[in-house]
Amino acid sequence: MLTLKDCIDLSNLSDAEVAAIAEHEHVPEIVAAEIGCELINTAAGRLAIKRYIRENLVHARAQHLDEKARALALLLRRFDGAHPAGTSSQ
Repeated sequence: MLTLKDCIDLSNLSDAEVAAIAEHEHVPEIVAAEIGCELINTAAGRLAIKRYIRENLVHARAQHLDEKARALALLLRRFDGAHPAGTSSQ
C-alpha cells in the first residue's frame, strides 16, 4: 500500500508544491499529488502549477498572512528555478 509520502515522492514535486496544489484546487493532498504528477510533465502544466502558487500567494497577502505569503514567495522562486517554463522536466 502506498502512503501519501510515497505518492508525493512519485510526483517529482515537493511536499510544499503538492500542498499548494491541494489548497488551490480544494482537494486532498493525495489527489493533488496525482494532479501535480501529470502537470509537471508539460510546459503548460508547469505554468499552471506556478499560477496556482502565485494565486495562493496573492490570497495570502490579501488575508495579511505574512508568514504564509513569504513561504509561498520562496516556494514560487524555488519552483521557477527548478522547473523553468518551456523546458522538459525529464
